[in-house]
Amino acid sequence: MSRRRLPYTTAHVRVIRHSWQEGKISGEVIASHYVWEFQWKFKEDELQVSPALGRALIQEPLGRFLEQQDYRLEPGGDYSFQIRSQF
Repeated sequence: MSRRRLPYTTAHVRVIRHSWQEGKISGEVIASHYVWEFQWKFKEDELQVSPALGRALIQEPLGRFLEQQDYRLEPGGDYSFQIRSQF
């Protein structure tokens, strides 16, 4: 039986602003040829991603990444994670 490798895309995240007082993290995420800006209001558990083009591809995986890494994320930091899909 042959093993097929599952497709994946690496998403690159840059945190631009982080405010504990306001309960927000904002930045950009790039995956394949898509570029989005995001704002995560972690006190309200609300993630906004724009533009709308391709948003359905990234919103859920980005939300999981932010929730898992929230205390490690710093302004100016560059991070990455893999999405089990090829864009």
